[in-house]
Amino acid sequence: MTEPLLAVIGGSGLYDLPGLTDTRWVAVDTPWGAPSDEIFLGRLGAARLAFLPRHGRGHRIPPSEVNYRANIAALKSLGATDVLSLSAVGSLRADLPPGTFVVVDQYIDRTFARDKSFFGAGMVAHVSMAHPVCPRLGDHVQTALAGQGVPHVRGGTYVVMEGPQFSTLAESQLYRDWNASVIGMTNMPEAKLAREAELCYCSLSMVTDFDCWHPDHDAVTVDSVIRVLLGNAQTARTLVAGLAGAIAADAQAAACTCRHALDQALITSPEARDPAVVERLRFIAARVLGETA
Repeated sequence: MTEPLLAVIGGSGLYDLPGLTDTRWVAVDTPWGAPSDEIFLGRLGAARLAFLPRHGRGHRIPPSEVNYRANIAALKSLGATDVLSLSAVGSLRADLPPGTFVVVDQYIDRTFARDKSFFGAGMVAHVSMAHPVCPRLGDHVQTALAGQGVPHVRGGTYVVMEGPQFSTLAESQLYRDWNASVIGMTNMPEAKLAREAELCYCSLSMVTDFDCWHPDHDAVTVDSVIRVLLGNAQTARTLVAGLAGAIAADAQAAACTCRHALDQALITSPEARDPAVVERLRFIAARVLGETA
């Protein structure tokens, strides 16, 4: 059985956990280029952890320019089995005030300028995204949040906008009409790529503001977002520490359906597959394509 490795994608500083040992930064190259930054590896007791600053250390990369394919491929190549995505979001609901954590379970993808699949001409695949996050991993996240007494909600729809600008008032009101819960710029195509790489993926959204729809919150500012983010930082670190142990001890993880997402997804017949494309895809899909040609 593969030893579990919890990968955390989020902001800089999440890896500052007491008790981390065997720590090191690792540079990874992938067939889709370099990830946002080097990846920080370590152990917390029996648990293996990997941390990837989504925007690079110092927040250098805007949402539309993040190399999502390289990020997911790099984590997969290091042995990641589970991915916790931490992201700042705006709230589209009055009952989700700043400081609330939302364990997202659905998405509306409004992005348009990003590479959204590892597959393409020469090797086509269609994975199911009906349920885009891993419920098993979500259970662990919810348990950890409840144990800390953190204000949280299980379930919600995340509108992923292209950015980098915040929403117009008309857009914000439209998304509320769609019964969406939160809005952000980073979880797509991240969740889609994690599914293609057969990684268990869970998104934990940290509400930093009411989006501009709120009558007492006319505009979103970077200063207001950062203030709430800094307040949530310690909560996020404590959550990761507890979650790592739960993942390491989860005897049901190997049977998770996320890890077999490609079983019925490959559609290109073997004789029509481009050998060069297949070779590249082995980086994330060796289980179904074989280790070597």
